[in-house]
Amino acid sequence: MDVNQLASDYNRPGYSSLLLRATDDAALGAIRERIEHERRFPLLAQPEVEYYREQTRVAGPIRALGMFLILLMGIGAGFAAMNTMDAAVASRTREIATLRALGFRRRQIVWAFLSEAILLGLIGGALGSALVLPLHGLTTGTANWETFSEIVFAFRVTPQLILTGLIFAVLMGALGGMLPARRAARQAPALALREL
Repeated sequence: MDVNQLASDYNRPGYSSLLLRATDDAALGAIRERIEHERRFPLLAQPEVEYYREQTRVAGPIRALGMFLILLMGIGAGFAAMNTMDAAVASRTREIATLRALGFRRRQIVWAFLSEAILLGLIGGALGSALVLPLHGLTTGTANWETFSEIVFAFRVTPQLILTGLIFAVLMGALGGMLPARRAARQAPALALREL
C-alpha cells in the first residue's frame, strides 16, 4: 500500500517498522545489506523473531515481580498449613496419646498427619484452580515507551499450569505439615493422657 495513504488513514506522519518477506536466503542477504548501508535514514534490519523478542523485553520486570509474589505467597501458604496442622495436633492430643498407647508406631502417626496435610493442600490447590478458571481468556495491556506501542497480555489457564499449581499446593501442605506431624508422633502417651 502507498505509505502516504497509510499515514493518512492512521493519522500518523510516518511509520516505525516495515515487514519484508524474502523469497530465499540470497534475497534476504541482499535486503539486509542494502538496509544496513542506507545512510539517509537510521534503519535497522532484524528478523521478525528478534523484533518481537525486543518488544517483549519490557515484560521481564513484570515476570520477576510475579515470581517474587508467587514465592512470597508460597511461604505464606506453608505457614498457614503449619498453623492449621499445629491446631489439629493441639486439639487431638488425646487421640494421639490413645493411638500411641494402643501400639501405633511414631512413623504411622507422622504419616497420618502428613497425609492429612497433603490432602488439605490438594483440596486448597483444587479450589484455587477452580477460582482462577474464570480469568482464562482475559486480556490486559501495558505501554512500551521505547516504541510507543502497546503490549497485550492474555491470561491462559492451561492443564499444565493447573497441574503445576496442584503440585505446588501439595508440596506446601507437606512442608507445612511435617513439623506438626513429627511433634504429634513424639508425644509421650502417658504424659499426654495424664494432662487430659
